[in-house]
Amino acid sequence: MKKVFIFLGPPGSGKGTQTSRLADKLSIPHIDTGSLLRKNIQDETELGIIAKGFIDKGNLVPLNVVTSVIKERLVQPDCAEGYILDGFPRSVEQAEALDGILQEVGRFTLKEDAMAIYFDIDNELLIQRLINRRSCPKCGTIYNLISNPPKIMDYCDICDTKLTLRKDDNEEVARARFVTYEKETAPLYEYFKQLGILEELKADGSISEIWENLKEIVFDE
Repeated sequence: MKKVFIFLGPPGSGKGTQTSRLADKLSIPHIDTGSLLRKNIQDETELGIIAKGFIDKGNLVPLNVVTSVIKERLVQPDCAEGYILDGFPRSVEQAEALDGILQEVGRFTLKEDAMAIYFDIDNELLIQRLINRRSCPKCGTIYNLISNPPKIMDYCDICDTKLTLRKDDNEEVARARFVTYEKETAPLYEYFKQLGILEELKADGSISEIWENLKEIVFDE
């Protein structure tokens, strides 16, 4: 079975939910690039201070800073048996950088040990998912008012906190995000396909249906 898993797909395709499930199932870490950067900034590490300087100015964090943060995480002992990457790579340039990181770390290789899983779903369905998405500001649980509603409308099942709607979960912003995704991230599909490590996952069903499809891909590989 593969050791490194990379989830691809447009915003709202369900990657986050399934990433957490697969990480628990395989007992491997879920490595979220955004959380890594925030932790470095919070701890005021050298890389965190550099990253904060760019973020505070509204600029993207440079690739060399992101790759350094990723590399520091991948050399940790809990990554020895594998991991799931979330939010990286987001471009062909970042994928090439990841290949270099894996070679430096020396545990796995992109071509032999990685699997890129593409969440295939119609954009119009995604827009409906996004504008009906709600999240708990306290525990982070995510709901969908149509496909995965809370038991009590607008309140979290776990901690009874009032759910919130993210500012960018509206139709106008959602369509803009898809344009950005198609331009910057979608080319990864062809990149990983050419490497021979791409698998496609139908992501238009329920959370449980997607999970069953994902297990079939990961464990029957």
